[in-house]
Amino acid sequence: MKYLLVAFAFLFLISCADDDMPKDYTAENEQEILDYIDANNLDAIATGTGLYYVVDEIGNGDAITSTSDVILVYKGYYTNNVVFDESDNKGIVFNLQQNLIAGLIEGVQYFNYRGVGTLLIPAHLAYGSEDYAGVPAGSVLIFDIEVLEDYQGINELEITEYISENNLIATRSDSGLYYVINEEGTGERPTETSNVTVAYKGYFLDGEVFDESDSSGASFNLNAVIEGWTEGIPYFKEGGNGILLIPAHLAYGIYGSSRIPGGTVLIFDVNLISVN
Repeated sequence: MKYLLVAFAFLFLISCADDDMPKDYTAENEQEILDYIDANNLDAIATGTGLYYVVDEIGNGDAITSTSDVILVYKGYYTNNVVFDESDNKGIVFNLQQNLIAGLIEGVQYFNYRGVGTLLIPAHLAYGSEDYAGVPAGSVLIFDIEVLEDYQGINELEITEYISENNLIATRSDSGLYYVINEEGTGERPTETSNVTVAYKGYFLDGEVFDESDSSGASFNLNAVIEGWTEGIPYFKEGGNGILLIPAHLAYGIYGSSRIPGGTVLIFDVNLISVN
């Protein structure tokens, strides 16, 4: 009897351990993905990991690697077409070494920059067999993606639209900076290494102010500020004033800084008080 009890206890432990093991959704997900592909007439490519992907445009930019920085414009949804996440049209910056799901890390590398397509990701390459942040356990995830290389094209369009809407007479430099000279000024013209005192107001395209000096201005070395200022302020002489419209690659880039979101155009009303 003693041995029977021990044997029963051992079997019970094995049974409990089996109950606690995570469910394997691999076969179920595979069929779900194949059914979705068939129902939607997709020309999908299978990989050895269980990921499927659809290339609408391979992209005419450079190849993407496992360490690349990418900007993804995306929509994530389930096979029933319910959307669980979506970016805006400017996308979100990721480094593929970040803590992304395996299906995205693998899938994006099948495209070049400026590529467009769809990833169909089984649960074992996503959030697995447990619920995660509202995503049910075992879920197949589908992502429509566009892989952007940088914000320069987007920023260019944003700036030109802003100029048109506000009836500005702006000049574009070779770097992509736009500037408006209201008054050129009559004093000394600074160089890119000058120390200057500038009264300014910085704001986004929607008019939200993110920084502003008082009327007496603030002093800066022009080789220690964002590139848009280093280039833009020397278009004025002392006493001059105008506007700088600065794309992200001449400001805080794709990652942003503090209150400045990545990829953001910055506008500055500037008054060059003095070259020090």
